[in-house]
Amino acid sequence: MTTKQPMTTAAASGAATTPRLGRSLVPSATAPVRIVHLGLGAFHRSHQAWYTHHAGDAADWGIAAFTGRRPDAALTLAEQDGLYTVVERGDAGDSFEIVSSIVEAVDGADVDRLAALVAAPGTAVITLTITEAAYRLGTDGSLDLAAPDVVADLALLASGSGQPATPLGRLVYSLAARRATGGGPLAVVCCDNLSNNGTVARRALTGLAAAWNTGLAAWIESNVSFVSTSVDRITPRTTPADLAAVEEACGYRDTSPVVAEPFHSWVLSGDFPAGRPRWEDAGAAFVDAIEPYENRKLWLLNGAHSLLAYAGQLRGHTTVAEALADPLCRQAVERFWDEAEANLPAGELQLPAYRAALLERFGNARIAHHLAQIAMDGSTKLRMRAVPVLLAERAQGRSGAAAALMIAAWMDFAAAADGLHDPLAADIAAAKARSGDQRTRALLALVSPELVDPAAADGGAVVQLVESLRGTYSAPAVPEQVRA
Repeated sequence: MTTKQPMTTAAASGAATTPRLGRSLVPSATAPVRIVHLGLGAFHRSHQAWYTHHAGDAADWGIAAFTGRRPDAALTLAEQDGLYTVVERGDAGDSFEIVSSIVEAVDGADVDRLAALVAAPGTAVITLTITEAAYRLGTDGSLDLAAPDVVADLALLASGSGQPATPLGRLVYSLAARRATGGGPLAVVCCDNLSNNGTVARRALTGLAAAWNTGLAAWIESNVSFVSTSVDRITPRTTPADLAAVEEACGYRDTSPVVAEPFHSWVLSGDFPAGRPRWEDAGAAFVDAIEPYENRKLWLLNGAHSLLAYAGQLRGHTTVAEALADPLCRQAVERFWDEAEANLPAGELQLPAYRAALLERFGNARIAHHLAQIAMDGSTKLRMRAVPVLLAERAQGRSGAAAALMIAAWMDFAAAADGLHDPLAADIAAAKARSGDQRTRALLALVSPELVDPAAADGGAVVQLVESLRGTYSAPAVPEQVRA
């Protein structure tokens, strides 16, 4: 075990009980808030906050982080003055580091505080980890103005009688406050697993703003830059055993540690009109074209995760490492990677090395990355992870069977799961109530209407392909279509 920062232990301080992590225990200067983050969770703390902590000018860049659905993370982190421990868990052991870049942890429902910080002239960057489903995009790539929570937020914004409840609504409300105070330009940095995620964030925010106030939408277009990113660091949920490990190794109690693999990657593309931290000091890369890096990560890492999540759980596994050790799941992942790699540019992406590194990372049994966590919001995730590869393969005259198998596994999982966690759970339930070919068509349409579009020459062939792959993970071997 190694420690990256000196720790104050209970024994050294003479305390009768283990002290609580906080700035009184580990004194550190508090940086001014210049970054506002929406989506305070484990990944943000292991990634964007970690990168900011390691920036050469970290003393100038404090983060105010707001929770999403629940206030719990903010409440516990605030009791520790924003400090928390990152546990890097590798094959050789654990290392521990206190991260101090979050200087304010706030309940996301405190929209007045969010608006005040976004409006503050010193705020230069807004980062987002609000999950793929939170952008509420319709099948045409624009904001779904008919989504119930979007309708509710628009009613609140229009009436002025209440504050919006969704991350998009809260951010639009806060950008209106910045416009009113003349706060100046800033950057919105999307860190969710979406292709062209900066463009997605722009469409979602300007779409909501335009439906409320066209002047605000025009101001956002002129004053807010949208940065696209590819983010990568496996970060499983923290367990009680992790809390105990930190206390034993470090000599203090931390109620908010985060466990992550040693690997980390952040690729960004876009402008920062009001400045940014020197994230490159921590290894971040700034590129002109983000799409190849996004697709490499979305297809190879996230796609394999989804495939393992559904296939693995159907075969009784609970973690990524367990599922990867199953020859049937491992073979399906390799076949899907072959299809994805055939549709990625060679050279700078170093795809063979990337695949080899993924196998090593996935096989790290000391990182308990639970499949149930990955399986959430499948109808949204598969649009970015399976559908593009399947369509690209079909366009080249190939079957796309490995990508289709991911969708078939999701269908089988959805059919077997109780209490499915998905933004389209009601639609999925209705589709499952149909029979045979019509059920398959309905479920495929939820993932991507293109797959069953009557105008598509092979729409029926895709339906037949997916239908033929149903039940693969109760069979003794991968079907012939996937081996071909």
